[in-house]
Amino acid sequence: MSKINIKISLILLISCIFILSACGKGEKVTGSEGKTLSVGTEATFAPFEFMSKGKVTGFDVDLLNAVAKKAGYKVDIKNTGWDTMMAGIQDNSIDVGMAGITINEKRKKSYDFSHPYFESINMIVVGKDSTVKNAMDLKGKKIGVQNGTTGQMASEKLFGANNKNILKYETSAMAFMALENGDVDAVVTDNAVANEYVKKNPDKNVKTVDDKTNFSSEYYGILLPKSSSLKSKFDKALNEIFDDGTYTDIYKKWFGVEPDIKPLKAAQE
Repeated sequence: MSKINIKISLILLISCIFILSACGKGEKVTGSEGKTLSVGTEATFAPFEFMSKGKVTGFDVDLLNAVAKKAGYKVDIKNTGWDTMMAGIQDNSIDVGMAGITINEKRKKSYDFSHPYFESINMIVVGKDSTVKNAMDLKGKKIGVQNGTTGQMASEKLFGANNKNILKYETSAMAFMALENGDVDAVVTDNAVANEYVKKNPDKNVKTVDDKTNFSSEYYGILLPKSSSLKSKFDKALNEIFDDGTYTDIYKKWFGVEPDIKPLKAAQE
């Protein structure tokens, strides 16, 4: 082989190695069975997800770990924040979203959801001296909600989308802080979150108000990109943990009561 041919061969060999290396760097390793899935969340939604000792923890975290394990995956959960999570799922840079996310028709146009894993209903949090007895008593009062959540949607449905008295906050924690500071008269949020806040803050002189007339039940699902191959696997895994007692154990750990799984199964599509 001549020196020229040797040089050409070396150049071609180096080029091939470079191309293969570049392809390897761009390969998406998440989403294949046995691999680690990237998970986004908004960890200010106790008891579903919140930060403890620098790690995301909560009911959703335990549940997702159990579902992923059944389906043959590991998960890497990051506190991305709500908007980043939603955008990341839509552009496929995040595999899974888990943040007490309500399944509704508007979201289903842009995302896929697993089967429902939790039944919730909105609840009102007010000061202990408040005379508010139902949602309609909030008319003319300042209402704090987390932006982009069903608490916002429910409030806007009752009082109008452009109502200046509906104040939107980045997190539910910020909405509760606004209530503590007197910036709002009430907070509308999911019942489990409302109850957890009142339980953990006995010194804040707050209480919850139920209203099953003006607020209807809603269901949380695991958020996935449109047409994700994970949907069928997660649906199957979720039903397996319903049936083998894993879901009940996780639920009792975080809520202290036995779950009613029948409505969740009835709500499956």
